[in-house]
Amino acid sequence: MSNIPVTTWSLEQTSPADLLPAAAPEGDVRIVRAEVPSPEFSRFLYTAVGGDIRWTDRLGWNYARWQEQLDRPGAETWVAYDRGTPAGYVELNPQDDGVVEIILFGLVPAFRGRRIGGHLLSYGAARAWDLAERWPERTPTKRVWLHTCSKDGKFAMDNYQRRGFRLFDTKVELEAEVATPGFWPGA
Repeated sequence: MSNIPVTTWSLEQTSPADLLPAAAPEGDVRIVRAEVPSPEFSRFLYTAVGGDIRWTDRLGWNYARWQEQLDRPGAETWVAYDRGTPAGYVELNPQDDGVVEIILFGLVPAFRGRRIGGHLLSYGAARAWDLAERWPERTPTKRVWLHTCSKDGKFAMDNYQRRGFRLFDTKVELEAEVATPGFWPGA
C-alpha cells in the first residue's frame, strides 16, 4: 500500500457575525435535528455521505462507540431532507470553553450540485452558534471551527469560505492510500 500526501485545512468563525448564509435552495428542502441518538442512522449518514470520498475513520466503530459519540451533552446531528429523502447532514461536536467543531458535514452524492450544501452549512453553523440555547449547561459559543482536506469534494473549501469561515492552519501529512469504501462494503 502506498502513501499519499493529504492537505488538511482548518477554518474558523470567531463571531456569529462572521456567518454569511447561503440562500435556501428551491423545492422542499428541510433541515431537522435528529433528536433521538441512533447509531444505525448516524452510521447510515456517515457511509452515504463519505463513502465516495474516503471517510473511513468511523467504519471500525462498534455500536457502543457510536452511541458514546452521540450521547455527549451538546452533540447534535442536523439532517437535510429533499422531499423526505436524507440528502446530507452536519454533526456538531461541543468542546470546552465555548468552542464547537463542525466535525462532519456533507451531502449524499446524488444531492450534490443542487445548492443544498451551502444552505445546510449555513444552518449548521448557525446551530453551532446558538448551541447553548438548547444546552443551558454549555458555555455560550465563542468559536466555531471545522477542517476539510484534499480528499473532500472539490467545492468544499469554496463553500466554507463563502459562508465566512477563515483559514487558520494548513498541514500536509502522508497517509496510507485506502480504497474508496463506497456505501456498501465491496460495492
